[in-house]
Amino acid sequence: MRDEQPPEGGGNPWVKSLMIWGGIFVALLFVVSIFGSGSTNAGSQLRYSDFRDKIAEGSVREVQIGKDRITGVLKNDQQFSTVPIPDDTDLPRLLEENGVKFSGRQAEEPNLLLYILVQSLPFLLILGVAFFALRQMQKGGGSGAMGFGKSKAKLLTERQGRVTFEDVAGIDEAREELEEIVEFLRDPHRFSKLGGQIPKGALLVGSPGTGKTLLARAIAGEAGVPFFTISGSDFVEMFVGVGASRVRDMFEQAKKNAPCIVFIDEIDAVGRHRGHGLGNSNDEREQTLNQLLVEMDGFEANEGIIIIAATNRPDVLDPALLRPGRFDRQVVVPVPDIEGREKILAVHMKKVPLAPDVNPRTIARGTPGFSGADLANLVNEAALLAARRNKRLVAMQEFEDAKDKVMMGAERRSMVMTDDEKKMTAYHEAGHALVSLNEAASDPIHKATIIPRGRALGMVMRLPERDNYSYHRDKMHANLAVSMGGRVAEEIIFGHDKVSSGASSDIQYATDLARNMVTKWGMSDKLGPLQYEASQEGYLGMGQTSRTMASDETNKLIDAEIRKLVEDAHTRATDVLKEQEDKLHLLAQSLLEYETLSGEEIRQLLEDGKIDRPDAPSGPVAVRPVHGSSIPKAGKRLDGGAAPQGA
Repeated sequence: MRDEQPPEGGGNPWVKSLMIWGGIFVALLFVVSIFGSGSTNAGSQLRYSDFRDKIAEGSVREVQIGKDRITGVLKNDQQFSTVPIPDDTDLPRLLEENGVKFSGRQAEEPNLLLYILVQSLPFLLILGVAFFALRQMQKGGGSGAMGFGKSKAKLLTERQGRVTFEDVAGIDEAREELEEIVEFLRDPHRFSKLGGQIPKGALLVGSPGTGKTLLARAIAGEAGVPFFTISGSDFVEMFVGVGASRVRDMFEQAKKNAPCIVFIDEIDAVGRHRGHGLGNSNDEREQTLNQLLVEMDGFEANEGIIIIAATNRPDVLDPALLRPGRFDRQVVVPVPDIEGREKILAVHMKKVPLAPDVNPRTIARGTPGFSGADLANLVNEAALLAARRNKRLVAMQEFEDAKDKVMMGAERRSMVMTDDEKKMTAYHEAGHALVSLNEAASDPIHKATIIPRGRALGMVMRLPERDNYSYHRDKMHANLAVSMGGRVAEEIIFGHDKVSSGASSDIQYATDLARNMVTKWGMSDKLGPLQYEASQEGYLGMGQTSRTMASDETNKLIDAEIRKLVEDAHTRATDVLKEQEDKLHLLAQSLLEYETLSGEEIRQLLEDGKIDRPDAPSGPVAVRPVHGSSIPKAGKRLDGGAAPQGA
């Protein structure tokens, strides 16, 4: 890890402040010491009557008589002082009778420098506070105590790491749409002399981790221009008008560095629909959005300022923000397909020493739905696993183990499970796997395991053979039947009264899928191709909620159709497992024996009755029927599966 270095030439501002306040403290101590020394030199204070008594006792050695103060020294060398009484004319005679030396004392002239210092101390303190406040106001970037209205946009240069289009892979269409912006930044006159105007803004839309920020940095790296970056949440503060002031300041900085790129990440934090939620026309967020709209529409195209914003919620943005003249172009940054995933893996694997058996194409085929960030994390996890195993190269086995860790969670081998719990888990997962193999529309099984991973005690993972962009009715019915396979296996083997709560996630998945089929996708014969539920933005724009657009009678029919779909899936799974109960026992016993089986090993086991593996026993696997006495304790288990997108 590289330690953070202090800014060059700037010094540490905290050290400077500490030195300033330390100097003020020392000056105050100096003044106090002056006053303290003056009072100490005067000696102990005596009442005038005690002073006359000590003269009569013969304890006084000498005295200096002043107009407003009498000082002296006792015979024990102790200094004293007292305030004289003007009408006491008998004092000189008393001193002379007792042999006390006395003399007159000239009045002390005040120290002019000390007087000026004491009188000007409050004014110096006020000037010091004012100077400190002015220094804070002059600080840039909104970091000062009075810099609320300053922009927090950071200027990235090549020292932060130059990124080009070579570092961006898997989103070729999005990159092609933005290459025109790069050409404009390199040669603006090429477009303006023909009367053309480059889009003032480009909105990058895509799921989290698809590379929107990386793509924006690549544009700046290719064009070789300054790149300002800021988050949408940096504009909004609790003080009214601060966000609008920061928008103005940001555009002023951009104009000074034109041509340049201003990148606003998560623009939905400030660009949501106006008039939604609480607040009136003076709402701070709406004022900030209004100022952003004015600034984007106010500068000319030939000034060379390109606004690029990123969001994964384009549906909540204000329509005025998306009109021509502002964000003219919306660029969709999708999740990469298999070709894109292979290219992204190649980019990230450049930094990793690879073994000869590593095949990026195979890894890309086994990671459908992975974004660019997910693939980068996969490569990093594989490198960490290789380092943990003291290997010099990252082999294919590390990538497979890293993929299982990312998709299914880390193994929890330290978790203690009883034999009955393992047996219940094995039959549960065997039920999922066996139903999946008998459903033609189901995705192929990638791996089945009874090793606890993440929050699950066991898991059957299915991976599609290719990237799917839509799902058909038969595939959804197959997924419903597979999700019921675990519960049905428990009912068949252990009895109706001994089923566990391990199918909770399966039931939740099946219910949500059936509800979407009925209310959103028009896959109910009784209800027809109508939409009965619509997603809407939550209260104050937080989260998503589902709003039902149906009468009470229709809602009852919806519930009945959802129940019918799930129960039909339960019946389909029951028919399969009862007909192939011997294979269910065989697969469950194999899972107990090996703990983890690949999809190919499961197919081989069900066809040949054995598995070709170096650690496999000779001959077929012994099948031990389960009796009612072997009942595990109820436990929560989450089972994996390839769920349709949007289900």
